[in-house]
Amino acid sequence: MPQHKSSEKRLRQSEKANAYNRAVRSQINTASKKLEKAKGKEEIASALSNVHSVLDKAVKVGVIHKNKAANRKSRLAIATKAKIAG
Repeated sequence: MPQHKSSEKRLRQSEKANAYNRAVRSQINTASKKLEKAKGKEEIASALSNVHSVLDKAVKVGVIHKNKAANRKSRLAIATKAKIAG
């Protein structure tokens, strides 16, 4: 346990941030899984748009880096395009 008031506060802050970051990462994973399970052009397009939105929000609040989000969006777009074609 922390010995100082400042370290107690820091512990509370880090636990709160950790819970929030975990929730945002979970949203990213959920949206990605929904995209994988989507069938039909319209459903896939809607799911892809949702994933992009969730990734952008995660970047906005600082949970993931903007380049990581860009890489994920690019890979998902490529995979989605292949899924629609084949």
